[in-house]
Amino acid sequence: MGFNIGVKDIIDILLVAILLYQAYKLLKKTGAGNVFIGILTFVIIWFLVSFVFKMELLGGIMDRLMSVGAFGVVVLFQDEIKRFFSRLGSRQHWNFINMVKRFVAKTEAEQKGHGADIAQIIQACKGLSKSGMGALIVIKRNADLNLYVQSGEVIDANINSRLIENIFFKNSPLHDGAMIIYGHQIKAAGCILPVSKNLSIPKHLGLRHRAALGVTEATDAIVVVVSEETGNISWAVNGEISVDVKCEQLEHFLSVALADKA
Repeated sequence: MGFNIGVKDIIDILLVAILLYQAYKLLKKTGAGNVFIGILTFVIIWFLVSFVFKMELLGGIMDRLMSVGAFGVVVLFQDEIKRFFSRLGSRQHWNFINMVKRFVAKTEAEQKGHGADIAQIIQACKGLSKSGMGALIVIKRNADLNLYVQSGEVIDANINSRLIENIFFKNSPLHDGAMIIYGHQIKAAGCILPVSKNLSIPKHLGLRHRAALGVTEATDAIVVVVSEETGNISWAVNGEISVDVKCEQLEHFLSVALADKA
């Protein structure tokens, strides 16, 4: 008796394959990729034992394990599951208003506004890098960052390079935390960010870089990092980091990323 495979079955298989691949990519970033492969291997063995070879005793034991396995997976991957649904809900692709915005041309004033803000950020990063002062600047896009804003001091000031440099000055009470930028304003400073649990992060990257990866794993924000030790400038987005970039590269990246948001 042969298998009757239709178009719906092919689509079903492709969707499952894509879902598994995306889940593996997400878990690999957090260092849990091997755990995911182990669980997937167990599921394949269970299927072979229970449905192909029909071993009743071993199959019965594995059936019991599978019945409670869903709860175990939720407990084991609770942070990753929460991160997945958070990023799924914050994607601009699912927001009809933002989809319409992409087809509406931005005004010249909006473009100049973003360009002026980026110029101030770049100028501040140059000054901080030369002075050997570290910085952690979070730029909001679509995901809500109020949870992190509440952990710091609300400022609500215009974006200004001198203000940014003063906030991250070593003797400033807010220099150790993160600065969060909303639109054309510095919303808060001294904010606490979640640290990435990704085990593959190079050891030479410090706490600022790990915090940058942590918040970009949970949200769609962009984070600019200035290393206090080396003066190198980096940016992080979508759980990935680009280290030791030039100011021209950062300016181009921010221009493109914030233009897509507007």
